[in-house]
Amino acid sequence: MPKMRPMKSLLFPMAVLLCWPAGAQVRKGGRVKEAAGTVEAAAIDDPNQSPAIGPNARGPVVVRAQILLDRAHFSCGEIDGNFGSNLEKTVAAFQRARNLPVNGAVGPETWAALNTDRAPALFSYMIATEDVAGPFVKAPASLEEQAQLPALGYASPLEGLGEKFHANPDLLKALNPDSLFDKEGELILAPNVIATPPGRAASVEVSKSDSSVTAFDAGGKVLFYCVATIGSEHDPLPIGEWKIKRVWPYPVFYYNPELFWNANPADSKAQIQPGPRNPVGVVWIDLTKEHYGIHGTPAPGKVGHAESHGCIRLTNWDASELSHMVKFGTPVNLKE
Repeated sequence: MPKMRPMKSLLFPMAVLLCWPAGAQVRKGGRVKEAAGTVEAAAIDDPNQSPAIGPNARGPVVVRAQILLDRAHFSCGEIDGNFGSNLEKTVAAFQRARNLPVNGAVGPETWAALNTDRAPALFSYMIATEDVAGPFVKAPASLEEQAQLPALGYASPLEGLGEKFHANPDLLKALNPDSLFDKEGELILAPNVIATPPGRAASVEVSKSDSSVTAFDAGGKVLFYCVATIGSEHDPLPIGEWKIKRVWPYPVFYYNPELFWNANPADSKAQIQPGPRNPVGVVWIDLTKEHYGIHGTPAPGKVGHAESHGCIRLTNWDASELSHMVKFGTPVNLKE
């Protein structure tokens, strides 16, 4: 993830004003499922385990599919052991990219393609100083209270480790039932999401109907796919051809209630300091469409399950990966 704090600019405040904090997202309906309560590490790591799985499946084989897709740069958001709508879309995108039958379920042909990746799905990780250093604080719901904090960091070491391994914290707890995740030097089991960078994107496509972001190389090959939260009825996606204007690692968030249709009239303007729990997460990818961008989120579990105030919200790890693939002038097609 980027470590650099951006220089302040007169242009940037206007770029982020139309992105509402994730805590205010509007649910589309349906509950975001919790992570599986127990998982078997051996089953996750077994390349010979390939039962057909589809929507509503749960457990270690689902975790394995999520990890292998993540390493292939097809991200369903949080790795959580649940086969929900995000994973179904991600599997379908992988199948299209690999010229497999497209049905959104993981059967023999899709398992064969995924299992060409022979690296372990799990690995032992030693909790580092940085993981437990803090300070840790649960971000208050009020933007005015958030504006009083010097940074918007994680609420706990577990929360930070979840983002490091692209995993729902409940999955880490299921893998490590005796751990409190607060001791430097402790070994834990975690999803092995280490992968070769996907390369430079020649173009990016944002699909409203699929709630996804896809990056392509110059030949049209899919380099990267992830689920996303995109627009709403009141702030629809601005369909059209745009370009990348700039990338801001660890942005400051400037909130102006006058620009939000459902803001509390009593709200004041607020400036929220950088951090992974900042309303726009760890990176802002500015578009040539004024006020719009692709960015991270403080609530990774809500990506793909909520609506936003116009912008394109990804998990922090997906937004970070995409930010390293694009540059000034990269075309971005926002489509239905």
